[in-house]
Amino acid sequence: KLCFLSLVCLFMPCVGALLPKAVWHFGSMITCVQPGVNPLKYNEYGCYCGLGGQGTPKDDLDRCCQVHDNCYGSVGKISGCSGFTDIPHIIQYDFTCSNKRVTCAASNDPCQAASCECDRVAAYCFNGKPYNDDYKYLDSSVHCAK
Repeated sequence: KLCFLSLVCLFMPCVGALLPKAVWHFGSMITCVQPGVNPLKYNEYGCYCGLGGQGTPKDDLDRCCQVHDNCYGSVGKISGCSGFTDIPHIIQYDFTCSNKRVTCAASNDPCQAASCECDRVAAYCFNGKPYNDDYKYLDSSVHCAK
């Protein structure tokens, strides 16, 4: 048991390091478009902002997240990207930010380019949308029925 625990402890930092860095790109894009905004405010919002999603979006902001989820779903349909169908948010890519403008790098491979574009479009979509505090940490099992 100790050996297994040691292996888990050895490999988990690698998984943990991969996921936050890729997700961090999306957060950085949001901050680029909306300086001073904490991108975590959008996590666990409505029925679609955060991992997973179901039901009818609660408002325009939640609809941005639904579109973002659907965009990620399309990444897995690109040739060579099928392994990322369920987890496109781990794809790391390059982008730049200048004057509230996000540009995905031309050097990104097709999977990276598609994932970057999904995040870029969502970051712009969030900008200016009303934020309803009542939709933060919404109980999706009650309010987001399929």
